[in-house]
Amino acid sequence: MIPSLNHDVVIVGDVMLDRFVYGSCGRISPEAPVPVVRKTREVSMPGGAGNVARNVAALGGAARLIGLVGTDRVGVELVDAIGPAAQLVRSPDWQTIVKLRIIAQNQQIVRIDEETPRPASATETDALIARLRGQVETARVLVLSDYGKGVLTPDICSHALALARREGAISIVDPKGRDFDRYAGADFITPNASELAEATGLPTRTDAEVETACRMMLARVEIGAVIATRSEKGMMMVSRAGQVVSAPATAREVFDVSGAGDTVIATLALALAAGTPVTEAMRLANLAAGVVVAKLGTATCSHAELKAADRAALVGTGGVLMSPEIALQAVQGWQAEGLRVGFANGCFDVLHAGHVQMLRAARRHCDRLIVALNDDAGVRRLKGPSRPINPLEDRAEVIAGLDAVDAVTAFAEDTPLELILKLQPDRLFKGSDYTIDTVVGAREIESWGGQTVLLDLLPGRSTTGIVAKATAGAHGL
Repeated sequence: MIPSLNHDVVIVGDVMLDRFVYGSCGRISPEAPVPVVRKTREVSMPGGAGNVARNVAALGGAARLIGLVGTDRVGVELVDAIGPAAQLVRSPDWQTIVKLRIIAQNQQIVRIDEETPRPASATETDALIARLRGQVETARVLVLSDYGKGVLTPDICSHALALARREGAISIVDPKGRDFDRYAGADFITPNASELAEATGLPTRTDAEVETACRMMLARVEIGAVIATRSEKGMMMVSRAGQVVSAPATAREVFDVSGAGDTVIATLALALAAGTPVTEAMRLANLAAGVVVAKLGTATCSHAELKAADRAALVGTGGVLMSPEIALQAVQGWQAEGLRVGFANGCFDVLHAGHVQMLRAARRHCDRLIVALNDDAGVRRLKGPSRPINPLEDRAEVIAGLDAVDAVTAFAEDTPLELILKLQPDRLFKGSDYTIDTVVGAREIESWGGQTVLLDLLPGRSTTGIVAKATAGAHGL
């Protein structure tokens, strides 16, 4: 489940303008063996570190972007395009970077770069550090977005990472080049396989080779963990503590990979800021990358698109059943958004009309509904050795398919009290065959300001009755 991602992120790095010229191509030029493109439209947007800021905003976060732009016309255009997130240093000695892409029939034909890369000057460095000091103090995460254009000098990196450590902010680096020493002190770096190979001089084709290269990088540079991004192979994290975790990519049709790395680091940053475990943050970053590569141009992934991709991925793999820990993140995220969370529980072994009516009624009393299922052993203890008819995973899949249900989890205990105490929902639902004083968790939910609601039942519907009828019918054959 996707947590709330409305956190502050400071981004420092190389800012540029991405310009896209779209058109159609129907012939080859008589002047040279090149396609002739008839221009139909032109679109411009922030690129590089600016695209990281765009992705942060699309996911619901608040970005503050620090970098260099010129005092030229393109610099003015770029600052206007970035908007309120821009905390940029304007330098008369800096040429604003432009990347122009020509696209015809949804295919990129050529890219033209306007740039004169150089390290930031002493004056520019002082101005960038001054901006940093005013921004990192209130941020949850610092992102260094290095495109090798000169902003992230060793001096800028060391100041930025030291500020993050002092303020307790998580630091993540999207690196470039061979010199990773400048990133010492970062919590995470996210090289792609090619960048990791360039920096270490080692091959990075197989899982074993990537792990070896990550370990070499950790031995060389004081970094908390390396998260290697590997396109269709997903990601692999190797931490200084020795943990190795792989996260598979999300299978999507690829139209354009422009900016996918920016989406990955923005999603990682916001997920980690939300307290999401790094393994889950990697999964979400893969999902977000899968969304943007299916779009044309330098695209972003919205929070709604990430939620949709998450649900589609879970349903597609039969993985709709959340662990209690992930369920807690979902509940806390919803509550942080001001949403009222409801909780219902039961075996839900053979779904019938009474179940559906009750869950729909429950959903009318809350903004989000989470359903907790007794695990298979718990059902056997309650209903006897012949139950459940359907195993937990199947029951979860059916319940999750109801529009009224937003999340499904499970519990192993005889009652859901422990899970209720963990999740602390706002509403607790049971059928009207109970009384408030007999509902497990009613007293506890009242203690934190919640409410127990008894819902009307549809007469004559029960799983036990359906099973008995089916059994009697089978014996009569």
